[in-house]
Order: sequence, then structure tokens, then C-alpha cells
Amino acid sequence: MLALKDPNGLAKAVVALLAGNIFFDVVLGLADVRDLIGGAWGYAEPTTFGGADLGVLHGMSFTLFLATGIVFIVWFHRLRKNAEVWAADLQTRTPGYAIGCWFIPFGNLWIPRSIAVEIWRAGRREPYAADGRRELALLNGWWTLWLVSTLVDWIAEKMYVPAETPEATEVPEAYVLAAQWSLASYVLDAVAAVLAILVVRRLTSMQHAKATGMIPAAQ
Repeated sequence: MLALKDPNGLAKAVVALLAGNIFFDVVLGLADVRDLIGGAWGYAEPTTFGGADLGVLHGMSFTLFLATGIVFIVWFHRLRKNAEVWAADLQTRTPGYAIGCWFIPFGNLWIPRSIAVEIWRAGRREPYAADGRRELALLNGWWTLWLVSTLVDWIAEKMYVPAETPEATEVPEAYVLAAQWSLASYVLDAVAAVLAILVVRRLTSMQHAKATGMIPAAQ
């Protein structure tokens, strides 16, 4: 027999980790703004910001990003397992996909979102009702912005490769353009993280309300 598992603790951890990601997005984004305004490019790029080593900040940001991804996936899997209790027939993929889908090339561009939609439907008052107008706007907005921010971040990384060469000191425009893309990626990632926090809180509260009898579970 399937049993519900409380996702509230994991949700709080995910929210806290996402908030940490936003903090680093702001700090590293401000470092890009400093570089762009100050005109520091190529090998003349400052290695510190606010007294902190930029290399260390980037390392801490990446480590936090990985930790956030792990805890988020554990939380996502728990919600998918709970959804099985209320509307198993609406779940078109097994709970294992809630973990594995994030690592499927190209499939990770749309499968996680489809699983999240099915979790959403199972957690609402009437799982089998038609989706309300703009009901999924928050979820769709988060997923769209997450994809865009990931793409922009990838572009920024690729643009830094030719920018950080000896020749770039003679053509600073390459570094300026890379820094602009980097700044854009931090801004988009921060906004995507805010929306992710709202999604985590919303899905968790929906399941909590249903589990505690505040709204009736599907019979």
C-alpha cells in the first residue's frame, strides 16, 4: 500500500538553498557590473570582489548549485511518490523518472516539466478536472525561464573562452560581450530561482493541504 511522506522538511531545505543561489547570482552579477563599468578586461580582470577571491566565490556558487540540484531532485521524487496515492492513473511515468529525467539528453528539456504538471494535477482539489485558465502559468513561467537562463549561461561560458586569451587584451570588445552575457545569465538565473521557490512552496502546500484533510483527496 502506498503511503504519503511529508515533503515539508525537504521543501524548506530547497528554498534555503535556492535563496543561497540567488545571493551568489547577485554578488557575481555585481562583479560583472563592476568590470563593465570599470573597463577591466582580459588578463587585467580583477581577481577579487569585496575583498573575496572571485575564484573561491565561483567555486562556492558551483558547489551550492550542485547541492541544490540534489536536494531539489529528492524533493521532486517525494512529491511524485505522493501523487501516486491520489491520482496514480494521471501519472504517465514511474517515480524513477522524477530522478532520471533530469539526466536524459534533450528529454530533460521537457520531461521534468510534464512530471511537475502531473504532480500539480494530483495535488489539487479536483485532480481530474480540466486545467483552469492560466492555472499552470507559474509552473510554465519557471520552466521557461530556467531553460532560457541555462542557455544564456552556456553561451556566456563559450564566449569567455576566446575572450580570456592574450589576443583579447588587444580586442577588449570580446571580453565586454562575454561579461554582458554573463551578467544576463546571473539576472535570469536569479529570477528563475525566485520562481522555483514559488513553485516549491506551492506544490508542497498543495500536497500538505490534501494530506491533512484541508481539501478532500480523490476517491
